[in-house]
Amino acid sequence: MEEYSRDPCPYRIIDDCGGAFSMGAIGGSLFHGIKGFKSAPKGFSRKLYGSLSGIKERAPIVGGNFAVWGGVFSTIDCSLVYMRKKEDPWNSIISGAATGAILSIRNGYAAMVGSAVMAKQFMMEEPPPSAQAPPSTDSLFGSKLYQ
Repeated sequence: MEEYSRDPCPYRIIDDCGGAFSMGAIGGSLFHGIKGFKSAPKGFSRKLYGSLSGIKERAPIVGGNFAVWGGVFSTIDCSLVYMRKKEDPWNSIISGAATGAILSIRNGYAAMVGSAVMAKQFMMEEPPPSAQAPPSTDSLFGSKLYQ
């Protein structure tokens, strides 16, 4: 699974930081805009002001947090590509686990390990359909549960 459209590694880090910031800023704008609209007092102009105020206050912070996550992930990914001399899914899995551990280091060792394990499980791919067991011949409605 080679990616032909990716930039070389030093530029990939900057590209991923910018993309993650944009995604976080847009998502944060939507989330905090709706939250500010709902929590504002009655009246459309007040609700609009509350929405814009929420966007101005929190969306850049969410975008910055996403940019940090994207930058750390890409830096570790590029380092693994350089050290291992190959690009495969394990680089992304290890990068996700290490990023989760690094970003939760201030919360202690237990949180760091837990975050790394959760990131690793989240990043793991499912086996291809040919390796999965064939579906059973009984349908859900033909089983004894529904009779």
